[in-house]
Amino acid sequence: MITKSQPKPVETESATAIVCRKAILEDVEPLAQMIEEYAERGIMLPRSRKVLERQIDQFVVAEIDGRVVGCGSLCRLGTDLVEIRSLGLRDECKRMGIGSMIVEELIKEAQHQQIPKIMALTYAVNFFVKNGFSVVDKEVFPEKVWTDCVNCSKQNACDEIAVLKMI
Repeated sequence: MITKSQPKPVETESATAIVCRKAILEDVEPLAQMIEEYAERGIMLPRSRKVLERQIDQFVVAEIDGRVVGCGSLCRLGTDLVEIRSLGLRDECKRMGIGSMIVEELIKEAQHQQIPKIMALTYAVNFFVKNGFSVVDKEVFPEKVWTDCVNCSKQNACDEIAVLKMI
């Protein structure tokens, strides 16, 4: 569960405040829309609104002027492993540092939960490496394979890259 913290506004070059905060139920609709867009492109697993409602406490959102522009979640896979998943941004908000802000909040949550390993499966390898992750073999995460991969349409032809950060 993501712990409640004060939103931290960050000023961008254009003086627009970006706030990264714990998601609330009112965020389900923008989260669903954003995740659906990524899922339609085949780069994120879909999440139903019901699942998002049940898992809302796992999400962090980034907003600009009250509009949700980014999201990410932290899913516990074992006693010492969590996964960053459903990490996405509105296209017009890329290259503003928002993705790194979301990852930073998720890392803080893993630290709070005293979970030493954070993994992700991604196509954005350079982004994760820039944020302190290392590329590893997917096979080192049997927890992931048995929770999500068994239900994935790409199970036998997965082209995502596994990354890991030890904290």
